[in-house]
Order: sequence, then C-alpha cells, then structure tokens
Amino acid sequence: MKEISNKEIIRKITLENPWWEEQGGIDDYFKKFKPRAYLDSLYEVVTEKAVKRAIVLMGARRVGKTVLLYHIIQKLIDSGIDPKRICYISIEAPVYIGCSLEQIVSYYLEIYGFKDLGGCYVFFDEIQYLKGWEVHLKKLVDDFRDAKFVASGSAAAALKLKSAESGAGRFTDFHLPPLTFYEYLYLQNMTELVEKEGKIDNDINRVNEEFVNYLNFGGYPEAIFSEPIKKDPGRYIRSDIIDKVLLRDLPGLYGIQDIQELSRLFTMLAYNTGNEVSLDELSKGSSIVKNTIKKYLEYLEASFLIKILHRVDQSGKRFKKANFFKVYLTNPSMRCALFGPVTADDEFMGYMVETAVMSQFPVEPVYYARWHGGEVDVVILEEGKIEFALEIKWSNRFFDRPEELKSLIRFAKFHGLERVSATAIDKSGTRAISGVTISFTVGSIFCYRLGKMSTEYKISSVKRLIEEMKVTTASPTT
Repeated sequence: MKEISNKEIIRKITLENPWWEEQGGIDDYFKKFKPRAYLDSLYEVVTEKAVKRAIVLMGARRVGKTVLLYHIIQKLIDSGIDPKRICYISIEAPVYIGCSLEQIVSYYLEIYGFKDLGGCYVFFDEIQYLKGWEVHLKKLVDDFRDAKFVASGSAAAALKLKSAESGAGRFTDFHLPPLTFYEYLYLQNMTELVEKEGKIDNDINRVNEEFVNYLNFGGYPEAIFSEPIKKDPGRYIRSDIIDKVLLRDLPGLYGIQDIQELSRLFTMLAYNTGNEVSLDELSKGSSIVKNTIKKYLEYLEASFLIKILHRVDQSGKRFKKANFFKVYLTNPSMRCALFGPVTADDEFMGYMVETAVMSQFPVEPVYYARWHGGEVDVVILEEGKIEFALEIKWSNRFFDRPEELKSLIRFAKFHGLERVSATAIDKSGTRAISGVTISFTVGSIFCYRLGKMSTEYKISSVKRLIEEMKVTTASPTT
C-alpha cells in the first residue's frame, strides 16, 4: 500500500502559503473580511519577542479563528517580515495524517534550506486533530526559542485542558468568543446606529431591527457577510457549527458512543435556553442517567456551546447542592438555527434577549438568585457581597409599572442596594420605588454597551497579560 510521499506534503505546505510567491499576500477571500476587534491586541502577543511562549487561540467553530490568523499573517507581511519566514499549516488536511509537528516543521525548513526557525512565525490551524499536540508544541517552543508558534483549534475542551496540563510556562491561551452585538455592528460599520458623537441615538426601532437580526444569525462573522447564509442561517449554523461539534468533535475527543443521546440533550438545552433546569428534569426529559448528563454538560460547556449559571439564595449564598441551575447557549443564533428565526414579538423573545445578555458579560462569575417566592435574573458578587442586580425583560410593562418588579426591589432592599437595573423594549430612564432606584435601559442598547465593555475588557486583559508574561519570562522556567 502506498504512503503519502514527502513530495506531496511539501507541495501541500507550499500551496497553503501563497505569500511565499513574489508580491504575495493572503488570499482575497480573507482580505474582504473586516478584522475582528481583537486583531491588534492579539498581534501584540504574537509579536512580543521577549515572551518565549506559543499562543493557543481557542474558540467555538466559525467564530473567525482562521480568518484572524490570516489577518495576523498579512499584518506581519505589511510590517516588513520576510513572507518566507511565515508558515501556515492546516493540521486537519488529510496529507498531514501521521505527521508530528516536528516533521512538518522539518519539511518547512527543507523547502528553503533554513538551518533553524530564527525569526520565523509558524501557525498551526485546527491543531486538536493531531494526537498529543500539546507535547509536540511544547517541544517546539523549547527547541526553537527564536521562533513564534501560534496554534488554533475548535475543540476547545481538549485545547484548554491539555494546554493547562502540559503547557505551563510555554503556552498562552486566548479565547475568541462569538460576536457580541457591539462587534456585530462594528464589523458592518453600523455603530453609528447606537452612537453619535458618544451619545446614544434615538432611532431605537432601527437598532432593535438589527438586534433581532443579530439574535437570528449575528454571532458568526461569515454569516453576516454572506447573503446566501443570511437567507438560510439555520442550515449553515446547524451543519457547520452544531452538528460538527456534536457528531464529530466531542465523540472523537471523549469517546462518546451514543451520539444521538448527546444530541438529544443539547436540543433540549437549546430549546430551554434561559430557563432554570435540574438534573432530575433533564434526566427525565432525555432518558439519560444523571451521571452521564453531568459529563455531557461539562463537555458542552468546555466546548463553548453552553454556559451554566449557578444559583444563589436571597442572601447571595451558593447552595451546597447545585440541584437547580440555568443553562444558556453561548450564542442565541444557535437556538434560531434549530427552531427557526424569531421576530420582535416572538413568545421566546424574552429568553433570547436574556441569552444574548449572558453571552456578552465581561466578568465572571455571574449568578442568578432564586428563593421561595422570588427570582432575579442576574447578580454579581464581589468578595461575597452583592454588587449588581439586573432583571432582563423584553417588555415596556415594568417601565410603566415598576412596582411589579417585586423580587428585584425586595432583593435590593435586603442587600442595601440603592440602585438596580432592568431592561425594556424601547424605553429608558429611572424609577424610584420604596427607596430603590431602578435604571431602565433599552434591551438592545444594554447588549450593545455590555458587548463593547466586554470587547474592551478583553483587549485590556490581553495587554495586561503581555506585561505579566514579560515578568514571568524574566525568570526562566524549568
């Protein structure tokens, strides 16, 4: 039986790097995409020469990891880096089956007769398809101290776990999230719908229209730029994002035998995004034993498909047994893909807005509060003290009758909060009830502000990370 020849592997590597040709650059297909807001901050990490670490770019499928890598490559070329010193490898290509990262690098060195990788930037895309990738990547970092390695992958569960286990001091993780509502508008040059000279625009109806579009398909960069995908976003999101994770990635990573069982549970969770559930309810509804559900929840959360919100009581204390919790999709577009698009007056719109809000919170951990006779959608604790409380509504009713937000008011008074927050469809302002001020914000505008804050928070976190890495790099690890 014939084996894949070295010549074929070298040919594939050459084809994947068109910028090696004279006057070359990345493909026009990738150039047409406006870079995500994280490009400059990630570029700083990649080009920081004092830090001898590989960058591991993690995230769910189709959030734009590969396009971001190509934009970094173009930025390197534009900065004057010799294109031949930049190598991109898509590990999932069949031609690389059986190859280690060291072997692939040796083929790259052979192409140009390089003695080493000094000054080179090597990108490994979809690295999780290589068994034991973390060991090989760590060795490359140790062996080629003057090169920079960047790896990406969709199967975030394995990436995060293994980078933590085997990459201590050698890897830096960077999580690329789905689009926030802010970034959805930013990529389409539409932020002026919300902001004019730093002030909130009054065209709320237009903002809400785009917000509904965001809920339906706006979590994924490719979807917002492709007219065919916009016409049938459900098919794209189901086949390219959900199905590949459930049917291929997770079974391959964890040896899951009953794929239909996993799919059934995820479908149930997606339909109930934003609702409180329990292991007992999930087990009864899916016919899956509770211990297996616990594992599946862990896998789904680690793969950035769901986000679990834990419950606190009225006093803000966690329950010893987490019998009840809320599950949110990490992007509302996934629910629309499975069960159809929503409209502004859809009966599930409240849950969709709540899912959207939770998908772009910049801080962790976030909880919800529920006790006998009361519930608050979102609470934030700092050092055991309640600092923020929010009720998410897609209705103007409570703006007109704020006294009906009894649980929120009671919770605020219990914790001595003078001000709490709530959302509405198209009304904003403050209402004072029983000594508590409720700040109402239009739901879409709240999501925009939260998404912008989240993006800026992540960018500033990356800058702090660079400084921290410089400090730790000053003390060699063994």
